[in-house]
Amino acid sequence: MIRLIVGLGNPGSKHEADRHNAGFWFVDRLAAQCKQSLQAEKRFNGRIAKIQIKGHDIYLLEPDTFMNLSGEAVGPLCRFHKIGANEVLVVHDELDLKPGTARLKQGGGNGGHNGLKDIQQHLSSPQFWRLRFGIGHPRDLPGNLAKMDVADYVLKKPSSEEQDKLDAAITKAIGILPLLLEGNTQDAIQILHGPN
Repeated sequence: MIRLIVGLGNPGSKHEADRHNAGFWFVDRLAAQCKQSLQAEKRFNGRIAKIQIKGHDIYLLEPDTFMNLSGEAVGPLCRFHKIGANEVLVVHDELDLKPGTARLKQGGGNGGHNGLKDIQQHLSSPQFWRLRFGIGHPRDLPGNLAKMDVADYVLKKPSSEEQDKLDAAITKAIGILPLLLEGNTQDAIQILHGPN
């Protein structure tokens, strides 16, 4: 059972539109849909809301730490509310998936994603769930843009076409949450990974 959904991103208005903030976009949309707003909680190094989906209480968290230190927000909140790693869903951007693609899985490596690496260290387990939103890779861009540094790419705004695809993927992922919360993970994954 998922009890905590963590959106990964970088805090501050400067980063709001960055590709790297796809996790924040998901959590913001989910909170708005549940008519809740995230409030700053210093003891948890982040912004938090509590929502209900199908009778299940779920915490939403957006760390105020920068991406690479996300575990400094996730760890304290999990310890305080006695939330196990397998009850956490971490939502983040994924370079190796094309925009408009979303993938869900439990456990696995961190794929060089420093936010995931930090969360894994703070939870002493890789067994949390991951919801990954494709943002594409600069190597797929035309001409000289393909040489763009990955660090620069993730901190830039997606094109309007990419944004539309990301928004559609977020909508689809929110739609499968009730199935996931009911423990119907296979159907949730099948729908999410299937054609639109």
